[in-house]
Amino acid sequence: MDTFTRIDTLIEMNSRDGVDEAKSLLSRFKGKSEALSNAIDEFLLDFITLVFLIESGEEGFQTSIRKLARTRLSKIKLLVGS
Repeated sequence: MDTFTRIDTLIEMNSRDGVDEAKSLLSRFKGKSEALSNAIDEFLLDFITLVFLIESGEEGFQTSIRKLARTRLSKIKLLVGS
């Protein structure tokens, strides 16, 4: 399973452990360019927000935030060149 497929799976899991794993998986790309580092930070913020909303019972927003996280992940894939 490649990095981005694994992270996409983690988005569905909605767990803090998933955020940590995604952060670890993306760490190898961080610092390669400012645009890529910023895209990773934006994705992680969205992912953390998704987990927070799920844990706090605000499930009405999860579809929108999950879609946003996947969009940001796609941006990272483009910047990495995968």
